[in-house]
Amino acid sequence: MFKQWIKDNLKGDPYIWTIVTLLCIISTAVVYSSVSNLAFRFTHYDTEVYLRKHILLIFGGLFFIYLGHRVHYKFIGQFSKLLILISIPLLIIAQVAGQDVNNAKRFIPIPIIHQQFQPSDLAKLAVIAFVAFTLSKAQNKITDDKESLRILIVISSWVLPIIGLIALSNYSTAALVFASVLVLFFIGRMPLKYLGYLFIGAVLAGGVAYFVGSRGGTLGSRIATFFSAKEPEGQLEQSFIAIVNGGIVGRGPGGSLQRDFLSQSSSDFIYAIVIEEYGLIGGAVVLFLYLALLFRGMQAVAKSKDSFGGLLSAGISFSLVLQALFNMMVAAGLVPVTGQPLPFLSMGGTSLIFTGLSIGILLSISRSDFERDAAIGNKELKHKPGSNAVHTA
Repeated sequence: MFKQWIKDNLKGDPYIWTIVTLLCIISTAVVYSSVSNLAFRFTHYDTEVYLRKHILLIFGGLFFIYLGHRVHYKFIGQFSKLLILISIPLLIIAQVAGQDVNNAKRFIPIPIIHQQFQPSDLAKLAVIAFVAFTLSKAQNKITDDKESLRILIVISSWVLPIIGLIALSNYSTAALVFASVLVLFFIGRMPLKYLGYLFIGAVLAGGVAYFVGSRGGTLGSRIATFFSAKEPEGQLEQSFIAIVNGGIVGRGPGGSLQRDFLSQSSSDFIYAIVIEEYGLIGGAVVLFLYLALLFRGMQAVAKSKDSFGGLLSAGISFSLVLQALFNMMVAAGLVPVTGQPLPFLSMGGTSLIFTGLSIGILLSISRSDFERDAAIGNKELKHKPGSNAVHTA
C-alpha cells in the first residue's frame, strides 16, 4: 500500500527524489552533531532544541517540494514578473528596516513563527523564472538582432535592479543570480555580444551597490585577505583543521572536534564538519549528490519539448549546485568566504523552504516529461499489431 501511495503521489524524476532523501538524512545527522556550539551558548547544551527545529524545517521543505511538483511549472513563468514586483519592495524593506546579522541587513523577521525571511531567496527564484520565460517566448525570433536587443533590454530592466538590490547586503548571492542568468542566456542561444552587454550592466549595478551598500568594505577586505594572507584566519583555519582531522574515512558520526570552534559549523562551514566526521569519502558522496542533481536538471534541456521547461530546469539546478559548490570551495579555502549555506544540508530558516520549492519545480518539469513519454508509449502500444488494444478503421 505504501509503495502504491508513493507511485501515485510522488511523481517526477525518481533520481531527484532519491537525492533529496539522502541529503535530508545527511543533513539531520550532521546538523545534530554540529549545533553543540549554539546549544552551549543559548540553550544550556540542549542540542535537541535545534534538532527539532531543523527537522521541522526539513519537513516544511519537503512539503513545498510536494506542493511544487503537484503544480504545473508553467504557472511560475506566468507569474514570474509578479514575483519580481513583490521581491523589489521586500529587498528594500530588508535593507532599510531588516534585522542586522553580521553587519548586513538581509532578513525580515517573522514574529509568529520566530523565523527570518530572506527576500533574496524569493528574488533569485523569480529572476530565473522570468529570464527562462522571456527567452522561451522568443526562441523563434532570437536570431534577429533587433529581437535579441529587445530581449536584452526587457530582461536587463528587471534583472539588473534586482541584482543591485541584493548586492547592497549580499554580494555572493547577487553573483550567483547573475551567473545563473548568464547560463540561461547561453543555453537560450542569445548572441555572445549581448552576454557582454549584460555583464557590463551587472558590473555597473554591483559598483553602485559597492559604494552605497553595507557590504562593499567587507567584500574588499575578504578578497584582499584571500589573496594576501600567508596564513588562514579565523573560521577558515578551523575549517582546515576539521578537514585534516577527517582524513579519508572521518572520525565517525558525532566525532567532530572543531564544531565547538567553528561559529558557523551548522551553516556556512557545515561541509567541513561533514568531512571531519565522514572523511573525504563522505565529502565526495555529498559532492556527487549535487553533481547528480545538476545532471538530472540539465537533462531536461535536451529532453523537454517545451523550451521554458528546459530553461527553467537548467537555471534552477545550476543555481542550486553552484551555491553548493561555492560553499564547499569556501570550506576548502579555494575562494574567499561568501556566507552561502549548503542547500538542503545546512541548518537554515526559510532558505530550506525556497530550496524545497525550487526542487519541487524541477520535479514538476520532469513529471511533465515522464507523463508525456508514458502517453506516447501507450499510444504506440494501442496501435501496435497484435496488442490487446481495440483498433478502429
